[in-house]
Amino acid sequence: MTTYNIPKHLTGLSEEELKISQSKFGYNHSDSIKKNTWYNMLLAILKEPMLLLLIAVAVIYVVVGNYSEAAFMLGAIIAVSGISFYQDNRSKKALEALEKLNEPLSTVIRNSKVIQIPTHEIAVGDLCITEEGKMINADGEIVHSNDFSVNEASLTGESFSVFKSQDTEDRKVYSGTLTVSGLAVFKVEKIGSETKLGKIGKSIQEIKEERSPLQIQITRFVKWMAVIGLIVFLMVWAYSFWQSQSIIESLLVGLTLAMSILPEEIPVAFTTFMALGAWKLMREGIIIKRSSVVETLGSTTVICADKTGTITENSMRLKALFDYKSNQVFDEERFNAPELSELIAFAMWSSEPVPFDPMEKTLHQIYEQAQPNDRRKDFQMVHEYPLDGKPPMMTHLFENHSGERIVAAKGAPEAILAVSNLSEHEKDKLRQHISDFGKQGYRILGVAKCYFKGNNFPEKQQDFNFDFLGFTVFYDPPKKNIQQVFRKIYDAGIKVKVITGDNADTTNAIARQAGIINHTPAVNGAEIIHHSDAELIEFSKTTTLFTRMFPEAKLAMVNALKQNGEVVAMLGDGVNDAPALKAAHIGVAMGNKGTEIAKAAASLVITNDDLDKLITGIAAGRRIYANIKKAIQYIISIHIPIILTVSLPLFLGWIYPHIFTPVHVIFLELIMGPTCSIVYENEPIEKNAMLQKPRKMTETFLNRKELSISIIQGLIITAGVLFVYQFAVQKGSNEETTRAMVFTTLIFANIFLSLANRSLVYSIFDSFKYKNRLFPVIIGATLALLFAILYIPLFADFFHVTGLNISELGMSFLIAAASVLWFEMYKWIKRR
Repeated sequence: MTTYNIPKHLTGLSEEELKISQSKFGYNHSDSIKKNTWYNMLLAILKEPMLLLLIAVAVIYVVVGNYSEAAFMLGAIIAVSGISFYQDNRSKKALEALEKLNEPLSTVIRNSKVIQIPTHEIAVGDLCITEEGKMINADGEIVHSNDFSVNEASLTGESFSVFKSQDTEDRKVYSGTLTVSGLAVFKVEKIGSETKLGKIGKSIQEIKEERSPLQIQITRFVKWMAVIGLIVFLMVWAYSFWQSQSIIESLLVGLTLAMSILPEEIPVAFTTFMALGAWKLMREGIIIKRSSVVETLGSTTVICADKTGTITENSMRLKALFDYKSNQVFDEERFNAPELSELIAFAMWSSEPVPFDPMEKTLHQIYEQAQPNDRRKDFQMVHEYPLDGKPPMMTHLFENHSGERIVAAKGAPEAILAVSNLSEHEKDKLRQHISDFGKQGYRILGVAKCYFKGNNFPEKQQDFNFDFLGFTVFYDPPKKNIQQVFRKIYDAGIKVKVITGDNADTTNAIARQAGIINHTPAVNGAEIIHHSDAELIEFSKTTTLFTRMFPEAKLAMVNALKQNGEVVAMLGDGVNDAPALKAAHIGVAMGNKGTEIAKAAASLVITNDDLDKLITGIAAGRRIYANIKKAIQYIISIHIPIILTVSLPLFLGWIYPHIFTPVHVIFLELIMGPTCSIVYENEPIEKNAMLQKPRKMTETFLNRKELSISIIQGLIITAGVLFVYQFAVQKGSNEETTRAMVFTTLIFANIFLSLANRSLVYSIFDSFKYKNRLFPVIIGATLALLFAILYIPLFADFFHVTGLNISELGMSFLIAAASVLWFEMYKWIKRR
């Protein structure tokens, strides 16, 4: 943890004071957030249309005195609600685990010790420390500060930062605001829903999270199916009543058909896939803020990466120093040379007193090693100009008790050259040095000093009269596995853009070393901001490297890519990346070296900063989307034969019009539910999935061709089932035997379909190579239940079936196989 130079009188709460504060004011979280308790979940499940249908059927059975059927329906109600409850609970637990992991840590002083605690444990009276890049997590008053500025846009809408200290008129800081520079210690006055943000939060709590395109499409599809189910139910009820004149019998027939039409497994499957997908990624070290992001990940078409800390290690080793006076470049071996004393000192003085940035930390370390006399304790910062300008620079003014003053500046070499007392000829020679260093992938900072008396400081730092001192040359090497990572990204059909604050030469060199494909010159941030939206879209299509980018320029490029129809993943770790991270479809922050502002703005955090994890996330997104499609196609295909087997014998006036009753339909539903939502969710990624182009976000979850295939699969299974029906009738079978053959054929077809649809491209034999231990379990359980129904008299009587002989069983098996496995020939032709 960072070492803080905090005044000794700031001791913070003692253990006793902490207990008193927490018992009086509670914990730092909003009371307005409604927790999804188990009974709320159960009530939501009991409102599901399928459960309401089951309850209606159970009531009818009780009314007519069919108590065994009523008991079965009660069991079915418990089973269906149990499956839904289990899935919802898994989803809830997965999302709670993500929420817990997402909670930031806060730094506080307690018992005179600086410690880190979960943010919800902040108590009223605590002394909180906030520094550059951190989010403020409670309301309070500043008691100590050092060059502290804060962005309060989340409360005021003003985008510029405000300087505050214990001496300014406004000493208050607020939860949800962002520390832009320096450090402050504040005493906590309000927490949780009592903070300014908490009070606003109460009013916005009811605003629902935006739903993903897939979610909207699935909801619409299920609603249409429910409407169709209602219409068909009324038609069948009326037709059956006209035939039988029995209101109860006709109502049961109508309800049976309504149950067979309703695809209630689809929304359950969607929720389960997304929540469990996010939970599995969490175990891989990828924290997803919203489970719907998982779906978007698989559609990523372009990755915008910041250079420092994302492509590179962000280790910022000082590689060389260029001293202007001696006109020499000094390598690491010679940093102790007396000529460098002034350059090193002023490079350090121009950094933050409590450094946050890796380069500034390095400069402080080099100063300690190279200077025999450490003067940092003797000087206090009296004025500061924070990082600004395009390209940026910063200036610090220090003074000691005797009035001696130090004015030090550092920044982009072009910015420092522009404000230094140098002739154009001298500047040209220095620009050659900048270019030479940049071409080797080095990061360069210019350093300058100034003599200034009096306290009427100029409004802008650029108005000082600076003497140029030299360059600090850093090397931030690309991460070790970065070339393989970018190769995988390109193989997946995803474009890469580098959006960085560094200069063009350095960015070009690092991009080349990292294996980024680039055939066009870099574009500078200052150029971007003056172009129209149409011109920016053209830039976004052709340019790979964007250099000297500031927050507004980064944001403009992300928006241009989005307008061009790209699905944008933005990778960043700094304060200046936050707007672009927020605007991108997927904002990706680094967990170790990323600022809290970046993590708060992002929708996904990579805990160990390994970019390869993003590939894991994209692969997971593609796997989950493909598996949802497989599950939905399976559900549609198996629902069609159930619907038609219930309705056609009735409408066509066949000998056994009520071949299926509610107990048969609900048994099939109980088999299908776990198959689609538990088994398909567990399917591994198909081979070559990461060698395909990303799907379009606007694409419907089932296009016409895919829907047609599912319908054809369903109709051919129906033909097989009805063929078995007629075959049994023609050979003189009674109703129980006919029902047993039809039911068995449909169960076998269900098993074959679940296996065939594991891949809609590769053969069933290829699918066996994919490890999914749940498939044999579910298939084994289904077969065990089928044989129990056929051959255990108690169950056979209940289901109104009879045991089949070997030839009847064989016939059902072969017809089921033929009605499904034709799809293997279709897949073979597709592969060819």
